[in-house]
Amino acid sequence: MAERASWSLGAALRGVFGAKTIDDDTWDDLESALIRADFGPSVTEEIVEAIKAQVDRYKTTDPRDVQRMLRELIEERLSKYDPTLKLTERPAVVLVVGVNGVGKTTTIGKFARFLRNYDRTVVVGAADTFRAAAVDQLATWAERAGASIVRPEREGQDPASVAFQTVEQAKRDGTEIVIIDTAGRLHTKGGLMDELAKIKRVLEKQAPISEVLLVLDATTGQNGLAQAEAFIEHGGVTGLVLTKLDGSAKGGFVIAVQEKTGLPIKLIGQGEAIGDLTGFTPHVFAQKLVG
Repeated sequence: MAERASWSLGAALRGVFGAKTIDDDTWDDLESALIRADFGPSVTEEIVEAIKAQVDRYKTTDPRDVQRMLRELIEERLSKYDPTLKLTERPAVVLVVGVNGVGKTTTIGKFARFLRNYDRTVVVGAADTFRAAAVDQLATWAERAGASIVRPEREGQDPASVAFQTVEQAKRDGTEIVIIDTAGRLHTKGGLMDELAKIKRVLEKQAPISEVLLVLDATTGQNGLAQAEAFIEHGGVTGLVLTKLDGSAKGGFVIAVQEKTGLPIKLIGQGEAIGDLTGFTPHVFAQKLVG
């Protein structure tokens, strides 16, 4: 396990690009590095074949050209999706969804702080009423972020009514952005999706829903995506938030997840601190990943 934890795509690629010339080892090493960084077999194959074709076309033998080609290809693939958050409505209502354990509540706190940094006023609605601990945790994060919070009036209150009260308060106070926390698990998946649909129906009577953001834990990679499929199929998701993207070991998941879901990544979390959630910029990400 220790060896796996210390591995990084950046270090593996430095070995590839630091070689004297391009040879068969270049392609083997590049392919194995991309697979290990969770690009997935099909994306890896497409990228390697595209770079091979460029190398043949330009008749280069310099591995640093492979580095530039890889960076440009990754940026090009990432840029097919628009990472812009659509928050122009007033109030702009954002639903945050995802399975329990991905860091959803923490992400909401960080997102509130991210918005406060741009001088936006924020209220958070604790509509995950099935977990009392979630409400308390959310309240702590909201306070740290400088956002207000609407809590359930009683334990087990209908989540849709908490969401309704949150938007109601935002309209009354002139708050610009509403973030609604939702349940990540109920007894049945069907029940969870029904609950989400009900929250959306109730909210849409008050204000348009600007974004439905699905939180995914980057360290779980493709497995986490499989767990979240119900949200993608039935939740009306408009964008993705990747948490725990602390190193480049899972960097390829960023490409794989957009291409598999057809959904843009809008925010990425790269640490534990409240300021560690940022907007997603393909150019910057490709540069950091490849060098």
